[in-house]
Amino acid sequence: MLLLASASPARRRLLEQAAIPHRVQVSGVDEDAITDPNPAQLVQLLARAKAHAVWNGCTDAEITAVLGCDSVLAFEGEVFGKPADAEEAIARWRRMAGGWGELHTGHCLLSVVGELECLTTVTTRVQFAPLRDAEIAAYVATGEPLHCAGGFALEGRGGAVVERIDGCFSNVIGLSLPLLRRWLVCPDG
Repeated sequence: MLLLASASPARRRLLEQAAIPHRVQVSGVDEDAITDPNPAQLVQLLARAKAHAVWNGCTDAEITAVLGCDSVLAFEGEVFGKPADAEEAIARWRRMAGGWGELHTGHCLLSVVGELECLTTVTTRVQFAPLRDAEIAAYVATGEPLHCAGGFALEGRGGAVVERIDGCFSNVIGLSLPLLRRWLVCPDG
């Protein structure tokens, strides 16, 4: 059975919708202590730290793999995690509206089978809709942007403010299901 090292409800929903049996254990990793100027590398470091923290504490014999993930949005050279508050979310959306960003999700799978560690980043380009200030304020007032990397949830109300996706759809929600399927079917490939 897969153990998801993440507090993300969106990642749990993706696994449930894909009928992948799993359990959840939050890693407790201090994400602020891990830094890297390269967003694709940063999410790999975070995903690996989460997976290893949970793996090292796991005593359940039914667990055959641990998956750690982390996501950030890179926009105009800046890394956007979750906005600290509504004011920050509004300021970001004023910048992002009408532009393109890159959603990076680091994935780390630790598997009992072959004692394997799979580690990679999946990047998906996202084009945001041009928005008026009133639309931005209304979206931020829902509270949704405050709980998501980049300040939007594609699977929620944020789906209406995304114009295009170039790459893996589920990656923008929190993990690449096609990548995970490949890893679970053939973990060394």
